Amino acid sequence: MMVRKHILAAAIVTALGSGLTAGFSLPAQASDVKVIVNGSPITDYDIARRAAFLKLQRKKGNLTQMAREELTDDMLKRQEMRRLNIVVSDTEVTQAFERFATNNKMTLAQLNGVLDKSGVTADHFKEYIRLQMGWGRALGTRGRSQGGSRVSEQDAVQRMLKDGGKKPVSTEYTLQQVIFVVPAADRGNLAKRRNEANALRAKFSGCDSTRDIAKGTLDVTVRDLGRFVEQELPPEWSKQVTATSVGHATVTQDTDKGVEFLGICATRQISDDRVARLVFSQEAAAANQKPDATAEAVNKKYLDDLRKKASIVNR
Repeated sequence: MMVRKHILAAAIVTALGSGLTAGFSLPAQASDVKVIVNGSPITDYDIARRAAFLKLQRKKGNLTQMAREELTDDMLKRQEMRRLNIVVSDTEVTQAFERFATNNKMTLAQLNGVLDKSGVTADHFKEYIRLQMGWGRALGTRGRSQGGSRVSEQDAVQRMLKDGGKKPVSTEYTLQQVIFVVPAADRGNLAKRRNEANALRAKFSGCDSTRDIAKGTLDVTVRDLGRFVEQELPPEWSKQVTATSVGHATVTQDTDKGVEFLGICATRQISDDRVARLVFSQEAAAANQKPDATAEAVNKKYLDDLRKKASIVNR
């Protein structure tokens, strides 16, 4: 399910058009915890930045309370994304941030200036972008898990009979994962590790030699992931994997583990009942995109379910 594009664009354009210059006062200290969501804190500083963001969007009402509610939902979303192992890389966020500036005829310096002057900050807006992208993937995962577009084996057989018994063909990938580990407390070394990962990736010539190439490099994990049909590839890697030939590696991505790339060990064309179900399910999903109103309802139901199971303490 796609997140509506206007969510990002509307946040700043209105304020720019009206020449907004007033800032939003931030607390002197960023240490007071105001909300605890399943053990994770939200501070008064977080709330003030989100309230400034709401002001920038020309929202009306009690902005501080609205900010509390939004940030509580955001924390629930982050926790759910973590459970689903959904990661939006720093590279993806930076590119989206740059596109936002370009699409709205601003330089990065101008965009940063507007965000800083309003009290939002670029970092807060980037995390907002990251969350919107990741939550869209979470909604898609939920839709698939609930079988909204899933095709049963019987349905697949009926479809194949209509097609004269012809089964669809898909590509199966044998993959290897290479992780240049960067602990959460050491993210300042991400750029250095990215350079190391790109250097090793340039030497990659097949999965059999990866461990030999990686010898002597500290904190590198090489995992043989096994086989994946194209329709089963994780969305954050799918385009890169399908665009990479055998014996080569995808471009690197920043993840919560560090810096990663995938090696394409082998591919083959396969055609069986499982592939038929996957292919037909994908086609059904594409043909049955839900309208925005339904998407909003799914989003609300998902958050309501998360809230019911959560421990939320307001101070």
